[in-house]
Amino acid sequence: MSDQAPPVLTPAVHTVGLTRTYGSMTALSDLNLTVNRGDLFGFIGSNGAGKTTSLRILATFLTPTSGTAKVLGCDVVTQSDEVRHLIGYMPDFFGVYKDMEVTEYLDFFAACYKIPSASRDKTVSDVLELVGLSEKKGALIGALSRGMQQRLGLARVLIHDPQLLLLDEPASGLDPRARIEMMAILQELQRLGKTIIISSHILSELQSLCNRVAIIEKGKLIYAGPVQGVRDQMSEGPVYWVTVAHGTQAQAIEVIKRCDGIKEVEMADGKIKVSLVSSETDPAAISGALVTSGLRLLGFREDEIGLEEVFMRVTRGDTQ
Repeated sequence: MSDQAPPVLTPAVHTVGLTRTYGSMTALSDLNLTVNRGDLFGFIGSNGAGKTTSLRILATFLTPTSGTAKVLGCDVVTQSDEVRHLIGYMPDFFGVYKDMEVTEYLDFFAACYKIPSASRDKTVSDVLELVGLSEKKGALIGALSRGMQQRLGLARVLIHDPQLLLLDEPASGLDPRARIEMMAILQELQRLGKTIIISSHILSELQSLCNRVAIIEKGKLIYAGPVQGVRDQMSEGPVYWVTVAHGTQAQAIEVIKRCDGIKEVEMADGKIKVSLVSSETDPAAISGALVTSGLRLLGFREDEIGLEEVFMRVTRGDTQ
């Protein structure tokens, strides 16, 4: 057996003290953020919070006032050319040439990335298949729906097979079906090994889509990590919903109150809501105490905190 330690992979994105000012206004303040390879990372914040500024710095379109940012180990300022070949950046609004055919448009960008002409047709066909636009190869871009144009924009940033995708509001302005289709494409891209950073206001979709999120407000990072981890930051323990046989709720509440680590017990919507002091409390002790007391336990589940609730709890609605 080899004694060699496994290789340490550099993060997809790593920023230290990243700051961007415009005169007296600070658009981004001391951002310390790490995005791991393979993450589908949600970047959340109100308009003017600093999301787009952060993505534009990572995409090398803006130079930070201070601090550093690295993409797959390459500095966005001193190694900008290398970074541009590693990323695919899709802004919230991008121009399309409406009188061009879909394949012409993608072939143009493939040429910009110096993809050999002999392999361009296959490259274009592959990305169109990936985003579900194979049947629109010969269509004029101006004839495409808003959702299809967004998918074409995604195909454009995939043309050079980047490792990291920076997507600024990719579902903006789309109808519900088009949004669902876009999210399914992003999940498939993650499965194929892409790292994706997506900014969005559609928090309910990010909750099911992303494995990690960052919340930013007024240029400052408030939270980064899994959605459920925000409870620890807010010093709030987990919440469980307990269902027992009808008529035994009062007895069950008394049993639960005698357990260690209980913050509050109350009835809500016909169920018992149990708030724990911290995540250190073992919830199995509660269910065990109920069963030992001879009570019939019908349901016991942890309350999943929603992304909208997280956002509202940790932000104050401040903008630049």
